[in-house]
Amino acid sequence: MKKVLSLITVMFFLLLPALSWSASVRPGAYVSGFIGVSVPRDASVNSSQFASDGSMLNATDEVEFDPGINIGGTGGYDFGFLRLEGELSFKYSEINRITDTADGFRFGNPDGNIGVFAMMGNAFFDLHNPGPVTPYVGGGVGFATLHLSDTFGTDVTTSGPERIFLYPEDDDMVFAYQAGAGVGIALNRRLTLDIGYRYFGTSRARFGDGFDTADLRYESHNAAVGLRVKF
Repeated sequence: MKKVLSLITVMFFLLLPALSWSASVRPGAYVSGFIGVSVPRDASVNSSQFASDGSMLNATDEVEFDPGINIGGTGGYDFGFLRLEGELSFKYSEINRITDTADGFRFGNPDGNIGVFAMMGNAFFDLHNPGPVTPYVGGGVGFATLHLSDTFGTDVTTSGPERIFLYPEDDDMVFAYQAGAGVGIALNRRLTLDIGYRYFGTSRARFGDGFDTADLRYESHNAAVGLRVKF
């Protein structure tokens, strides 16, 4: 993530001297595309499994994720100082660490991932000024489909390392929200370079059937670079 943020900073300062003219406030429809990095927060995962003796095994784990990809696009209308848009985005991260919160046991070599496909309605307020760099703030609400893969971990405390099934593969659609800020750098009257940050979160998602289940709340920090094209 540090490399991505450094690249964004360098691009900003390289482009700023060349963009010395003032960008006019011009309403119109637009589309955009963006790509960046998603850094999920640690998640508390509650899981339940039936044991071979018919008893129910319940656990609560702290799950850590690797930074992943954040990609998507938008379409909307710029009213001059307010932009209303629809957004489609996808975030993906691998599971890095799983720790049982009851006893602090950490599973070895966790194998699993989570993908998030979001459909959002956003509103952003552009803080126009005499220069080409326009800060903005805003957020949105919508829905997200979370996909959790079959997830395994290794118990290295046994006589021979044992591969253990932890969470079932499944999808769930839940409420989603985001808030953030950024800057738009006008390249010309139609093109704007967008550098932004979003905090994204969902309500609790449930995966699995009545036998093997897991649930979690997904939250992530997201940075992206995009290009807006106004018609």
